[in-house]
Formats: sequence, C-alpha cells, structure tokens
Amino acid sequence: MSEFDEAGLLAAAAAYEKALHEDDLEELDRLFAPGDPTLRAEGGVAVVGHAAISAFRARRGGAPRRWLRRVHVRWSSPTDALTVSETDRLDGGRGLQTQLWHLGEQGWQVAAAHVSGAPTTPPVHPEDDPARWRTGGDGEPLVRGSGSGPLAGVRIAVKDLVAVAGQRIGGGVPRWLDLAPVEDANAPALQRLLDAGAVVAGIAHTDELAFSLMGTNAHYGTPRNVAAPGRVPGGSSSGSAAAVAAGAAGLGLGTDTAGSLRVPASFSALYAWRPTHGLVDIGGVLPLAQSFDTVGLLARDAALLADAADVLLPPAAVQRPQALLRSATLLGLADEPTRLAVEAALTALAVQTGLPVVDLADDFTPAEVSAWTAAFRTVQAAEAWANDGAFITANPGALSPPVESRFRAGADVGAEQVRAARQVVEGTRARLDAVLAEGFLGLPSTATPAPALDATPAEFEAARAGTLQLSTLASQTGVPALGLPWGRVGELPVGLCLLAPHGSDRSLLALLAEVAPARR
Repeated sequence: MSEFDEAGLLAAAAAYEKALHEDDLEELDRLFAPGDPTLRAEGGVAVVGHAAISAFRARRGGAPRRWLRRVHVRWSSPTDALTVSETDRLDGGRGLQTQLWHLGEQGWQVAAAHVSGAPTTPPVHPEDDPARWRTGGDGEPLVRGSGSGPLAGVRIAVKDLVAVAGQRIGGGVPRWLDLAPVEDANAPALQRLLDAGAVVAGIAHTDELAFSLMGTNAHYGTPRNVAAPGRVPGGSSSGSAAAVAAGAAGLGLGTDTAGSLRVPASFSALYAWRPTHGLVDIGGVLPLAQSFDTVGLLARDAALLADAADVLLPPAAVQRPQALLRSATLLGLADEPTRLAVEAALTALAVQTGLPVVDLADDFTPAEVSAWTAAFRTVQAAEAWANDGAFITANPGALSPPVESRFRAGADVGAEQVRAARQVVEGTRARLDAVLAEGFLGLPSTATPAPALDATPAEFEAARAGTLQLSTLASQTGVPALGLPWGRVGELPVGLCLLAPHGSDRSLLALLAEVAPARR
C-alpha cells in the first residue's frame, strides 16, 4: 500500500474526531473541503456548500459524544478514499458515518459526508440458563464482599476453577466435583475483588478441566451466547462469558492459558484482559499448564474492566505506545471476513487515539507461527497430563472422549520433546519482545466468529486450531493481552487483541479511557 497515504488519511480522521469532540469549529471547517460542491447529509436533510455546513455546525452547539468501533477504508485512487465509521453512542445507540476524503493542496479534506444512527438496543434478559452456573438461589449473592470500595455491588461470575470459600471446585466435570474438598479460603485474586466491594453472583461452568476453547460441555450443556444466538460462547471461561454477556454479572473472573478469556470475549462481544504472566496471584486456582496459566477478567463495560484490573495490579508507571503495529501474517491467519473486521477495529483505535498504524518491517513468517504453535501445544500437553493424568486414569469415562484424548496426548510427550519446545518458546518470547519495543501489536483474538452450535467436530477443531496460532503467542511469551469486542462479521462479534510489553498492563488498560465511555 506504499502508493497510498494511509498515515496521512488516518491522521486527518483523528484530527476530525478530536475537533468533533471538542466542538472546534475552526478545525472542522479546515477539514471540510472548501467550495459549493461540499456535501453533508443527515436525517433526510442534505446541507450543500462549505459555508452552509459551517453555519449548521455553529447552530448545532456540538455533536453528541461517540466512540469509534470500526473504521473501514476503501481507496479509489491515491488521492481519494472512502471511510465508513461505525460508532457507539453514550445513550447505547449506534451510529454510522460515511466520508469521502480527497487529498489536495490543503491535505486530506472531506468532500462529502453522510451521518445516520440506530436506536438503542434493548437489553437482553434471557430465562435462567442452568448450563451457565451454580448460584445461591433467589438472586442472592453466593458470597458477599466488603460492601464498599471501587467495585461496590459489582456481581462476579467466578469460573469453576477458582477457589470460593465454602464451595468446591468442579472444573466442569461432575466426578471432579464429587471428589473435591470444600475450599476454606477464597483464591487471592477473588479476595482482592471482594475486598474492593464486589460480590460473587455464582460459580460459572467451564469447559472440562479448561482444556477447550469452544465453550461446550458434555456434562452440563453449552451456555447460551446472547451476543450470537445459535453459536457457542467460547471457552474455557464459557459460563463466565455467558453470564456477563447476558447481564447476570458485571465481571467474569476466569483463567487464560491458551486464550480462555480472549476467545469467549471474541465470540460473546466482551472486553477481556489476560495479565502479564505471574503478575496476578494464581493461588487457589486449579491448574492446567502452569507455564501459561493466568487469572484475568471479562466485562461488557470497558471502564469496569479497567477498575477491576486496577484492584488486582501492583503499582506501575503508564507509558503511551509509539504506534499500533500491524502484522500481515497474523491478520492472514484469520478467515477473510474476520481479517477485514479486525483491521477495521484497529483503524478505529488508531483514529481515536491518534496513534499511527505501522506495518511490521520484519514480519513473522508462517514457519515461525507453525513452530510456536507446536511448541506451545507440546508444553501444554505435557503439563496438563502431569496435573490431571492420575485423575483421568483413575476415573475412566469422567471426561468426554474428545477432551480425554487431548489430555492423553500429553502422556506420550517425552522430556527431550519438552526441552526442545521450551527452547522455541524462549526464542518466540525474545522475538516478540523486540517487536513490542516499537509499539502495541494488534491481531485477531480468534480466527473466525463463533461456530454454530451444530457445527461438526471437524469444524470445531478447525476453528480451535486456527485460533491457537493467534492466541498462543501471548500465552507462551507471557505478555499482557487486551481483547476489544469491536469487530463484526455481519452481526457476529469478533475481537481485536492488543499485545504489550511485559509488565505494561496499566499502559495497555489506559487506552480504554481514551476509547470508551466512563463507568456509569
């Protein structure tokens, strides 16, 4: 795309958004092309001519606050581009803005624009979903918190891998639940949220022992995905995601080993945060693969996610990235509709923050992707079998056949294979560290939207395998990841994932304040 001035166009679009937010009439006038042909249309009325548009803005007294979610760019020539921006409004409605930009002597200017809006979408309140979680009944919290603090009254759906005092960890497997002891203390991460005023609404079901990404469970059923009806919710934090998406909880406390927060967030239109490995206490959590296990969060509300993460994180300085990095290789791992949706979300983030989008000069290669995916799966399989192999051997039939076969694959992984895989993991970490020194990396959270509930086993495995190529990059390198639920394939959500350097979780989360409304 070297012949196209993408950086200049996005900088002009960012200037337009800033001027719109600040009601800077002089800057808005500068960004609209001069002359009588300039056009702006909205609500069935077309205003023609630069002078008439300027007068309209002066009378309007400012535009309603909005947040970009997707910006689609289509080039007709090196000096002409069409942008279609999809927005969220403060009142919960959605907007659409189409602008025809032209590059002339005064830089990029809007020659024609059209604005439209959609009404607020009513909230979804589905009937009780028994596949979603275990609760105390009658809508009462299962566990009460301190009653005061930054999270006062926030309801948490706790993944059934996390210790809740007075309850048993079930791990998505009835036989495991039968054998589990009653926990005498809350997991440290959960306790911190309770101390900040949150309450436990219930214990949310998970995929069997967390070894899946689709959100299905042969024992308890598949939680309903209200964001994509008829589709899986994503896993293994499936119950937490379903509860949060349906509004039954504000926060989901879950785990992420290979993408178990980022995948359900992508499928269920949620924000997700996977912290830097080791930064949040993982005590009191049933392990899958300790080299990659983390405890993180899901939320519908970006500001709530940031507030909850603030409770869990140690103090750290906030540094703004130099750029948003784009990898053609990683984008190409998603199917074409998902790639286009994620690119539109990344462009929206660039326009809102004013950060440039920079293509990787030394991009990842397909061989690197294959190597890091294989290495991750080798180490994960070995550690998963070490953790749960004795249970599986002693309880034949306790797991569904596909999940059991996934675990048993780890029994055949030898020490030399693990050693070689760990060397690849270390090399991948060094490679990504060098990339992230230049900015935050954007990539698809998943390779596809959520598969249909009646997808074949082969279709589920294809979606899982494709997504692992993307999700395991953060998992094995230990960097923080933030999932933004901004992409859409038709009406199906897909996520944009941002990776940042180790320990820069607060810098990553700070971007949310720029691109989402404050918590209400």
